[in-house]
Amino acid sequence: MSNTNNIVILIARILLSFMFIFAGFGKVTDPAATAGMIAGAGLPASTALTYLAGLFELATGIAVLVGFQVRIVGWLLAVFCVFTGIVFHLPTVNVPDFPAAANGWINGLNFVNFLKNVTLAGAYIMLATNGAGVYSLDARRGAYAAA
Repeated sequence: MSNTNNIVILIARILLSFMFIFAGFGKVTDPAATAGMIAGAGLPASTALTYLAGLFELATGIAVLVGFQVRIVGWLLAVFCVFTGIVFHLPTVNVPDFPAAANGWINGLNFVNFLKNVTLAGAYIMLATNGAGVYSLDARRGAYAAA
């Protein structure tokens, strides 16, 4: 693989890590909004699940950033993206006392978030399949081999 391709993989890893590092940090430091969303989806122990999700997102985001266990982490994040997309972004939202147009707008944005999750799942599958590249901890420890 060319050096240019490895630089592109590094840039892609950096970009793919941002969302989960920031989202995970936010969940761990201020869990209220996410806990409400989890409770609204009917899942139990919403605060505990928020902290678990936050720690998962933070740890996997950092792993992608530094290129550690990327083949495993990529698959985990792909499954996570599809799961959260289906559970939290695919269902219809109906905010009581909101005008119908506002609820329609919210549902449109929610569907875009579903599509974002599915798209990210594809990116993480590609990362899992191709590995972290030579500029990674996986390569430094001899665990990276080009697919």
